[in-house]
Amino acid sequence: MKGVTYITTSNKPVIMVMLDTLMDKPLQLALKEETLPAFTYFMEHGTYYSSVVAPFPTMSVNVESTLLTGHYSDQHGIPALTWYSEKENRIINYGTHLIDQMKLGLSKCLKDTLYRLNNEHLNTKVKTIHEELNEQGKKTASINPLVNRGNVPHQLTIPSFIRFFVTIDKHIETQTATKYVYGRLSRLDPNGKYSSVWHKYGFNNKFSAQEFTHLVNNHDIPDFSLVYLPDHDKNVHKRGPMDTKGIKEMDKNLQTMLDSFPTWEEALDNYIWILIGDNGQSGIKDDKSQAFVDLRKLLQPLKVTKLSKGVRKEDQVVLANNLRSCFIYSLNTDDVPLTEIVEKLKTEERLDMISWKIDQWIHVAAGDKKESFQFKEGGQVKDEFDQTWEIRGDHSILDLTITGNDVTFGDFPDALKRLHSTLHSHEGDFVVISAKPGYELRGEVTPSHAGGASHGGFHKNDSLIPMLVTGTETTPDFFRMVDLKKWILDLTSS
Repeated sequence: MKGVTYITTSNKPVIMVMLDTLMDKPLQLALKEETLPAFTYFMEHGTYYSSVVAPFPTMSVNVESTLLTGHYSDQHGIPALTWYSEKENRIINYGTHLIDQMKLGLSKCLKDTLYRLNNEHLNTKVKTIHEELNEQGKKTASINPLVNRGNVPHQLTIPSFIRFFVTIDKHIETQTATKYVYGRLSRLDPNGKYSSVWHKYGFNNKFSAQEFTHLVNNHDIPDFSLVYLPDHDKNVHKRGPMDTKGIKEMDKNLQTMLDSFPTWEEALDNYIWILIGDNGQSGIKDDKSQAFVDLRKLLQPLKVTKLSKGVRKEDQVVLANNLRSCFIYSLNTDDVPLTEIVEKLKTEERLDMISWKIDQWIHVAAGDKKESFQFKEGGQVKDEFDQTWEIRGDHSILDLTITGNDVTFGDFPDALKRLHSTLHSHEGDFVVISAKPGYELRGEVTPSHAGGASHGGFHKNDSLIPMLVTGTETTPDFFRMVDLKKWILDLTSS
């Protein structure tokens, strides 16, 4: 859906709070059944949008990269939380699971997350919000997002407890926002709490809220602030999509932030607030024998790379598992063509999307359908985001509705552009897949979300997030995460 943009002369600072796994239905339930003073206040004074489209795969680093650069992964170059680098011939993992990272090598994974993600992997040819505003002479703040590249040099200090177990330098130089918080590793308030090893070294809601209040108390709020509240993710993973306990906790954090101003009224009068989720989650079945799609078993007898061994000459396939989606790479398409992998995957009815590219065409199949669908950029068909395509085959696979030359989306929002971008996000010969709601993909490390919820998938459950805005009547061109950068830059312009 396209937004309506009004002319505004406001140049208020923008405060954006990313609320991990905030979803529309549980938020609406919590507003009815719980006491949520902060959310209620924002609702009464702002505009609520229930369905903003997140990028695919619906994983944190891809979401944050898309938000900050205003591009999908075909341009910003961060495919997902884990992926295979053909150039480096290794699996890169920014934090899917501790056991995954231990097998891959904790030191290497930690360096990927703390340094390479922002300084090497994120495409330098696209600029972030922090970089563009800095070039305009403006200041920004990044409080706890993983993706935070900017133009201002900062230093991360690695706690001695971590360095006892992991070989890594005590200090890491990085380029980021003017005001930079990355847990205890880079903080603003020297007297703050919630940053011990028991508090995940500051990667928690209370620490994020505390660091933001430090800016307020020191009259140092910059032109743009991105504050990340991460804790609700684990609540939903454990208790399912309709959990409201985490929403109550987030409301307390928002109250803390509002209370740091002289009044809540002043907080909203003098600043533009954007409260937004990052991705949704789909409920996972209780029965583990049904909930998990075992990819190694499905791909037999192909030789799949073992995490602890690294990629070896005898390996045929690499798995980069992102919970409810996965990249499946053929290391030698003469030996294992992508079509061989696809035929194996199509026998699994719990897969709602199987996609790969051949030349300019994106091919799509599903585990419960015999038909196939193909599309490429250009052509006569236009979707609801003004993007044009040439299509052929059974478009019901992606739940498209075609009326004349117009395309609208059903279960898979912005399906064509998101898939096209994902399949052009990095080098390599690979298939990308997604599981139906209710299911999670199983690689070498077994997921633990049966009876709870998970994300990463292509379905709208994982892909649609709410956004609540106060202080402006303007909207982005479209209600997609990829369209927010341009809007934010317009809000902060003179």
